[in-house]
Amino acid sequence: QVQLVESGGGLVQAGASLRLSCVASGRTFSSYVMGWFRRAPGTEREFVAAISGSGGITDYTDSVKGRFTISRDNAKNTVYLQMNSLKPEDTAVYYCASDLRPRYGGSWWPRADSGSWGQGTQVTVSS
Repeated sequence: QVQLVESGGGLVQAGASLRLSCVASGRTFSSYVMGWFRRAPGTEREFVAAISGSGGITDYTDSVKGRFTISRDNAKNTVYLQMNSLKPEDTAVYYCASDLRPRYGGSWWPRADSGSWGQGTQVTVSS
């Protein structure tokens, strides 16, 4: 399993942008499907975005399509989440995760035996 460390969260006004970063340890980063998830207060953790090992394929939950962009730099062992046009409903703790597999229903989730989670970074969007 890899170690994941997120950064880039903060407090912004509605309509602003933020870029989250997630740095991974280990030498097999480029072989993992990576992703971002979030958990708002009182809700369960939900899938936000995923990216293939090469970066050529991405997937998003419907609520962020057209506003969020996931990308990765395998030379830096880093995955990013560019968040534009932020809304108050985007307020949540955002988590990076590794070794995702597709789930029934169209989302993704880390493999139970080999996936990893970061510690999370808080994003707060004020109206």
